[in-house]
Amino acid sequence: MSDVLSYIESLLSPSITAALPGAGHSSHQPQQTPGKLWHRCDPTPVVAPQLAIYSQALAQELGLPPGFADDQAFIAWLAGNRSLESSPAFANCYGGHQFGHWAGQLGDGRALTIAELCHAQHRYEWQLKGAGPTPYSRQGDGRAVLRSSIREFLCSEAMHHLGIPTTRALSLVSTGEAVVRDVMYDGNAAAEPGAIVCRLAPSFIRFGHFELLAARQEHDLLKQFLHFVMDREFAALELGHNEQGYAVFFAAVCQRTAQMIVHWQRVGFVHGVMNTDNMSILGLTIDYGPYGWLDNYDPDFTPNTTDAQKRRYRFSQQPAIARWNLICLANALAAIIDDHDIFRDGIALYDTQLSRGLAQMYHDKLGLPPESNTANSPAPIVTSLLQLMTQFEIDHTLFFAALSAPEVTLQNLYPALYDSNAKAALAAWFADYQQLS
Repeated sequence: MSDVLSYIESLLSPSITAALPGAGHSSHQPQQTPGKLWHRCDPTPVVAPQLAIYSQALAQELGLPPGFADDQAFIAWLAGNRSLESSPAFANCYGGHQFGHWAGQLGDGRALTIAELCHAQHRYEWQLKGAGPTPYSRQGDGRAVLRSSIREFLCSEAMHHLGIPTTRALSLVSTGEAVVRDVMYDGNAAAEPGAIVCRLAPSFIRFGHFELLAARQEHDLLKQFLHFVMDREFAALELGHNEQGYAVFFAAVCQRTAQMIVHWQRVGFVHGVMNTDNMSILGLTIDYGPYGWLDNYDPDFTPNTTDAQKRRYRFSQQPAIARWNLICLANALAAIIDDHDIFRDGIALYDTQLSRGLAQMYHDKLGLPPESNTANSPAPIVTSLLQLMTQFEIDHTLFFAALSAPEVTLQNLYPALYDSNAKAALAAWFADYQQLS
């Protein structure tokens, strides 16, 4: 065995498969799996795997040995062409609400967990995305194209370095195989290069895990799963398996979700598909699909072409959708928790943390003095700015980047304007801003 894989094996820790029921035989056959939270599934080997790119920062964080990028056995493992006998791969089972409607069982359709390890007092779950079909692939092939894989790799690492809670990406392996996709959903499918991303997180548990167990009325398993998540994912809180522990747990999930949303709004990130199966119980940005970023400030912007008409997941709606998703989680947990004030209090905490977080975030982006912070709502100077940016389609990123200059002038802000008619209105706002800053 290679030095890198030996190192990986030395850090392995028990996974969900050791604590909770699942299907222990490997299968790729699509199926419903009641009473099971996971299903063993081996990755499907690829023809010609090559390591295309990797995150040096994450590799260092993991303590990977020198030369890991040249270790062919390690690369084969990242491609799904090799497995560790001590860490069999598996797919997670969960459900979810998609675009506001219950979708039933979903699960990891093209992701496989290949290891869980602990290093420097941090736990990392390793997943391969695009490693072939799983029992939850439904009609899909379980593969990923190079185009979307590059997007996930770059964005997840960028989000991390922007200070946003997120899954990470260690590597991108090109497979040497073609994957057929209908990019524009117009019936014109075409072959594209395939790829596999190795992504990491402390946990990939989602709101949808709880929802599916509740929908199936598997209440004993739901309670067992809840206690497992409380004990492992929220160990630092030392939660008891009682009403008080449940209250602290749900409050923590609400708080982390609010913090994540504030970060999204800070950088103009639009997730694009905030279904409950894409909501991390740890408040991490997860599942980079049709995401996008604001160019001109447009509260109604969504990068998801399938959401272009109703725009359910548009930029301005993200805080409300996260709240709706938390209510879905609460409804699932209400099947086993009698004190429903726990959920009302948690949602109220989300509202408070969100409003305070957004107000503080915009206060910081504008560099306003402490006395101008109104705590629970953006200062009037912020409200007027956002109205101005919406009306004249001012570039979100360019504007705030220019505003962060040590000696900002009105002229510094002009490159963010797409409409020259905005100059007079911007000058009036800037005069008010200078009186505060």
